[in-house]
Amino acid sequence: MSEFLSHECGIALIRLKQPLSYYQEKYGSPLWGLYQLFLLMEKQHNRGQDGAGVACVKFDVPPGEPYMFRERNVESNPLDKIFQPLIGRYNQLVGEGTVHPEFPDTAKKNFDFCGELYLGHLRYGTSGGYNLSACHPYFRRSSWPTRNLVLAGNFNMTNTAVLNAALTATGQHPIFATDTQALLEMLGHGLDEHHEELYRALKTRGDLTGTDISKRISEDMDPAAVLREVSAQWDGGYTLIGALGNGDAFVTRDPSGIRPCHWFEDDEVVAFASERAPLCTVFGRQPSEVRELEPGTAVVVKKRGTVRVERVKAALPRAQCTFERIYFSRGNDADIYRERKALGAELATPILHAIDRDLEHTIFTFVPNTAEVAYIGLMRELRFRRRAEVKQTLLDAAKAGTLDEATVDDLILRNWPRGEKIVSKDAKLRTFIGQEKWRNNLASHVYDVTYGIVAPEDNLVCIDDSIVRGTTLRRSILRILGRLNPKKIVVASTAPQIRYPDCYGIDMSEIGKFIAFEAAIALLKERGQGALIEEVYRLCRAEVETPSAEPLNHVRKIYEAFTAEEVSKKITELVTPKGTEWKGEVEIIFQSIESLHRALPNHTGDWYFTGKYPTPGGYRVANQAFVNYFEKAEGRAY
Repeated sequence: MSEFLSHECGIALIRLKQPLSYYQEKYGSPLWGLYQLFLLMEKQHNRGQDGAGVACVKFDVPPGEPYMFRERNVESNPLDKIFQPLIGRYNQLVGEGTVHPEFPDTAKKNFDFCGELYLGHLRYGTSGGYNLSACHPYFRRSSWPTRNLVLAGNFNMTNTAVLNAALTATGQHPIFATDTQALLEMLGHGLDEHHEELYRALKTRGDLTGTDISKRISEDMDPAAVLREVSAQWDGGYTLIGALGNGDAFVTRDPSGIRPCHWFEDDEVVAFASERAPLCTVFGRQPSEVRELEPGTAVVVKKRGTVRVERVKAALPRAQCTFERIYFSRGNDADIYRERKALGAELATPILHAIDRDLEHTIFTFVPNTAEVAYIGLMRELRFRRRAEVKQTLLDAAKAGTLDEATVDDLILRNWPRGEKIVSKDAKLRTFIGQEKWRNNLASHVYDVTYGIVAPEDNLVCIDDSIVRGTTLRRSILRILGRLNPKKIVVASTAPQIRYPDCYGIDMSEIGKFIAFEAAIALLKERGQGALIEEVYRLCRAEVETPSAEPLNHVRKIYEAFTAEEVSKKITELVTPKGTEWKGEVEIIFQSIESLHRALPNHTGDWYFTGKYPTPGGYRVANQAFVNYFEKAEGRAY
């Protein structure tokens, strides 16, 4: 994705299954779990750079001593800012003789982050700002271990106002800050009630001491039952990880499978992460050993070590986020790598049409770096097709008796796809200039190109993985590619046109900023259909105020009068820079919905392309986003 876009967060949870002495003896440190947490988060750093947080829960701590700890940071390189001081503190304690690593109990007693249960979170901010108070994990404290809760997640809820209203109805006074706060209080209230039920039942027996009651509550506490009850009103995409003060842990996923979650279990550890590949790398697992958490289920790891998977919400039709596969997840997962190559291959036909099949005078490149795998897939497909052409021509010539050396040379040496590294991106470009005009000028220099490779008779095809707002194309990429003076520039997106807002994790809820929407509105006005814009506004407003029994996305009417090709043509016109010396042709190509589904058969969550949302909240957000656009109200639609 050539333009910056905040998106899904990353989660990590590690539950050690052996005594700390086991890890000291086998791996040389009682902090093995903490080190693995760092690696698991570092391997997912692509999922969040706005902040990070970690938590640790210690088991069987004597009364009077703390047993839950948390560190968070929202500075640049937050993982380093968290883990370097922690490890520095541990080494200091070892140097002072307070901690003796060969005796793990000394580490557990004196170092906060030596425990049996770890949580980690990487944050991309889509709500709640970027300060420390909006950084996960969140804590809810109590003097009862089973009522202590630490919570983190990769999620957005579409109905936070409804959730807060439900809390208010119970008599609480929630802080209307973020959906995380709402979920924390809902789960906390559910734990309180479950705890109270267990306490009263055990208390009435009359034969148990207070200590015995606390132990029994810890044994009988059922996080899955709490999740089952409190999640009834949740509408959104989510993977949540949580830990109780008694040592219980849980991980749960939305019933449509919108947000990803993977996990594995062996004799040493139970570990969870947003992506499969980091678990394989950090723990030395084969992909087949790492499971996907089924949508609508929860894995509960009790303090005593039992692990069970329970359904907490009825499964809905799967709508796993396609953007995870196109762009967000790391490409070293085998399935994702194959899918991204397939996305590139699917673009071969429209690209060949755009260049009139003139491979000899075309250079292929990509916008760094996430589009590289799709570029590899495209080049492989083009070569495969060219080989088939050459083979058939040779066979036909041989059969006709016209095969000669000149024909062979002409076929073999001409018209083969040529790839070059044309576009590069500066790792960091400081934006210290205050004036907006100069800031925009600075932003136009984020990308650079390789000079002297492209000839005036060449087409230049650049693969991008998605085009959202078109701003980077307009201000930077097309301008700098134009300096190479190609005959034609083709920018091909492995994703279809982004037409509708997302509300399940990606920070793109302002529909007026989408270049596809801008193009459709422009076409309506050009063709004298501007009245439709106001009609859609009235329909959207009515739907927001009084939702239909069956959710409706009235914004889809904006696009119904046009083919995808017409919208793409208008997008091309809108993003083509004006006032440049280069006067060549520009064409923007988008993946078709059909091609997307062929390349990603197991990930059908395509609402930002099609407007078909997996939950009622999505339809509400789409209509509200249009209302906001029409009323010129800035901000998120949920």
